[in-house]
Amino acid sequence: MLIGTILRSKGSEVATVRADATVRELLASLAEHNIGAVVVSDDGSTIAGIVSERDVVRRLNDRGAGVLDATVAEIMTPEVRTCAPDANVDDLRRTMTTHRIRHVPVVDSGRLVGIVSIGDVVKSAIEELETEKASLVDYLHR
Repeated sequence: MLIGTILRSKGSEVATVRADATVRELLASLAEHNIGAVVVSDDGSTIAGIVSERDVVRRLNDRGAGVLDATVAEIMTPEVRTCAPDANVDDLRRTMTTHRIRHVPVVDSGRLVGIVSIGDVVKSAIEELETEKASLVDYLHR
């Protein structure tokens, strides 16, 4: 299965936040969209970084509540692993597991076109297994 297949079923909407937004504004966006990470982008199509709940928790531990008034640029991860819509889901699952990454932006021709989470990847694997199982059960009952 390809990443583009996941995007077709889940949609291509990506929550973004500007690098100069405060961590407090970031948290409001995470809560509003009920998500665990957002892409940092000033224009909605290029990627400056990614920031997650984990990043916030770690900085809260290091710096205390004052981090809430810091900018997203101060806590984001600037080196972002991305994938293309034609990337293989199994390959991405291995990459996500190996590097302990939960969210991967999808980029096509240099533009942000979606995001996949580890949950999306696991869900696709389960759906493939269920389809395979149904085919095998059907074959055995012929």
